[in-house]
Amino acid sequence: MTTALEQINSFFNAILTKEVVQICQTYIPKEDTYVFVEGPRYSTIGQTNIAKGWYDFCNSALKLEKIEWVEGPFTSAWLGYKAISLHHHETVGTSFQNNQVVIDWVNHQQLGSTVTCIGDGHDGIWNIIDQLAPDVQRREVLDWFHLIENLHKVGGSQKRLKQAQALLWKGQVKATKALFADCKGKQAQNFCRYLDKHCDRIINYEYHQAEQICSIGSGSVESAVKQIDRRTKISGAQWKRENVPQVLAHRCAYLNGLLSV
Repeated sequence: MTTALEQINSFFNAILTKEVVQICQTYIPKEDTYVFVEGPRYSTIGQTNIAKGWYDFCNSALKLEKIEWVEGPFTSAWLGYKAISLHHHETVGTSFQNNQVVIDWVNHQQLGSTVTCIGDGHDGIWNIIDQLAPDVQRREVLDWFHLIENLHKVGGSQKRLKQAQALLWKGQVKATKALFADCKGKQAQNFCRYLDKHCDRIINYEYHQAEQICSIGSGSVESAVKQIDRRTKISGAQWKRENVPQVLAHRCAYLNGLLSV
């Protein structure tokens, strides 16, 4: 399968060599195909008219010496950044393609004797959390809403799902797994492996919420990410890789109240 850039270069070469059949094959062969150079004033509609225009060009004395890109072509890619929200400090930090930046930022903050770290099931998040707050007690909590989302992927008996949710609400992982002991489906087996992987992070959510010990969801982090995205994901915007750290740093400074408006 050819790439878009390869198709464009092939089209350009066909124009330079006046291969009219190959040129015309580039267009959608319909009579409502619309081609314009710059605005509707310089436009052609329909396969018949498009082909006639190229046939006239190829049979004329006109000749193109070369076709060059004015700028580009550029490559683009979706690249993620990491964000951490410190709830009691009401601050947010980010890093782009360098996890150590955000790790060092957290570890230089004034932290409590116990630090609660909440995340979903992504390994990348827990690999970072594993390096946070090495000098204090760290309480790791699997996001309750992410946990239940994964539970309902199992499907099947609604009664069993409700029983499992009630058990997980109290942090009873072994009893939850027992409910799926006879299930041979792939989703159920995947969920049991998921429980084993995060069993130490599945707390008694009911107790921790009732006693207001800590949050049971990562909503504050997701909210912070949305606030950052309001700057980084502007419709149609693209960022040069080398400028992304500055864009993120500027946005965090604004959200952390370090910039006067």
